[in-house]
Amino acid sequence: MPDMTSETADGPSAWDRQLYQHLTSHIKIEREMLEEYKEIADKTNSRAFAYLVNLLIEDETRHHRIFAAIASSLEALALQGVADPIIPNLDFHRADLPSLRSGTKKLLDREEEDVVELKHLQRQLHDVKDTTLWGLLVDLMQRDTAKHIAILRFIQDHAD
Repeated sequence: MPDMTSETADGPSAWDRQLYQHLTSHIKIEREMLEEYKEIADKTNSRAFAYLVNLLIEDETRHHRIFAAIASSLEALALQGVADPIIPNLDFHRADLPSLRSGTKKLLDREEEDVVELKHLQRQLHDVKDTTLWGLLVDLMQRDTAKHIAILRFIQDHAD
């Protein structure tokens, strides 16, 4: 039975093998980074530093999980039917498209309202920007909101 290193006719293509190798090597790097982050967070006496590093750990954990899901999905597709991919192919056509579009539009409107609210909040926090983490955290939420908007626009673009 072929695996992701098989160079046989019924195995994965050269592109599949190269991408899989890139993904799995990055997973290893992400794992090492997570260990370093955890070690650094555990050794500090600064609660602020530990708090921020733990936010990074959450992101790196999610990145690790996504890279592993992409690698697993690539493997499932390259080996044709060995397993269902963890990350599905685009199948918006299976949804009730009017409901999908209206739900996406509603969520996008809410995220765009959040953009305005977070900008307002960021201005309110100006006086404590050098004494608290609050301004940084609101900035990070603004970036998350931009990411949410990008996801929702992707859905809109691909649901047609």
